[in-house]
Amino acid sequence: MTAKTLNDLLSAGVRGRTVLIRSDLNVPLDGGVVTDDGRIRASLPAIKDLADAGAKVVVMAHLGRPKGQPDPAFSLAPVAACMAELLGTEVDLAEDVTGPSAQQKAAALEEGQVLLVENVRFDARETSKDDAERAELAAEMAALAGEDGAYVGDAFGAVHRRHASVYDIAAQLPAHQGPLVAGELEVLTRLTESPERPYVVVLGGSKVSDKLAVIDNLLEKADTLLIGGGMVYTFLKAQGHEVGASLLEEDQLGTVRGYLDRSGKDAAEIVLPTDIVMASGFAKDAEHEVLAVDALITGAHGADAMGLDIGPESAAAFAERIAGAKTVFWNGPMGVFEFPAFAEGTATVARALTEATAAGGLSVVGGGDSAAAVRSLGFEDDAFGHISTGGGASLEYLEGKTLPGVSALSDGVEA
Repeated sequence: MTAKTLNDLLSAGVRGRTVLIRSDLNVPLDGGVVTDDGRIRASLPAIKDLADAGAKVVVMAHLGRPKGQPDPAFSLAPVAACMAELLGTEVDLAEDVTGPSAQQKAAALEEGQVLLVENVRFDARETSKDDAERAELAAEMAALAGEDGAYVGDAFGAVHRRHASVYDIAAQLPAHQGPLVAGELEVLTRLTESPERPYVVVLGGSKVSDKLAVIDNLLEKADTLLIGGGMVYTFLKAQGHEVGASLLEEDQLGTVRGYLDRSGKDAAEIVLPTDIVMASGFAKDAEHEVLAVDALITGAHGADAMGLDIGPESAAAFAERIAGAKTVFWNGPMGVFEFPAFAEGTATVARALTEATAAGGLSVVGGGDSAAAVRSLGFEDDAFGHISTGGGASLEYLEGKTLPGVSALSDGVEA
């Protein structure tokens, strides 16, 4: 069954009805201030469309990983303030998820008003592995909307989770796919079913174990895999290079050797860096030098040296591959981009994606740290073809997995 959309709901009429919308508002905070509002801005169009159409809008979202109970450090209060500023209207915040405050505020909503309930992960049932517990919470959420209520799933960053506000709620209310989720799925479908070639995938981040399944799947779909970030040292070690104190997953060496054996043999070509920025330690002011991959422990710090970025020769080679691509998917920074001394590899890759976009190619930044990196390094969102709001969800889709929060929107209650 095809999922009904937000447009279907708007066409049916929402004036005076309470609509629950699950949004992805999981943004970074520093001192109680939102430092990257990208996910909030991406979530607002659906919320605004509902409010403008006269719905009483109740927004649900999570922030961080609280332990199933209220924790001021993970309150959505800063998010509500940011939403209100961006929307240009008041956004009330309930003090709980489905308790007295949420019930009272939801019942008092007027047409066009927006209410944000507190972090859904403050209730342990949200993430429970017990189906009955999640269903109980979902029923309480649905009760906030009343008999004529509806649900919109628009939190792509959470659709790979079988959580109450993402999955179980769709069995309680007429469910609709939000535009953010629809847009993400459209782009990911192009990557998996009909990518224009050459198709280059850039993978970074800390652990190769986080990306085993996606590497395995993309070896069969992409033309080239460019590997950087902390995960590259397991690849280099598998090739026989010494990597010093760099991040290394010894238990994955056999798997990585298998990937390298497949490289270019009826599978995508795996391209690794030829030079690395090796540092004296994990610190923004650490002493560092560029060394060839076959000489990583021959520098000033010997076997204690730690790789924190791909080198300039590698970054230039990666950029050349990206520039010649018609489709590029990137997930994971090339180094510790938070430290300026080790951000150049990531910046070079980001710049290459913008150039590929300008040349008419499709460039997709796969959410998570990659999205945070391009913004922190000063790149504009519209310089890329698409910036995903869900790193984990993007990877699981590219692995070929079914996303629970997507399937629930097709299988849920009929409108």
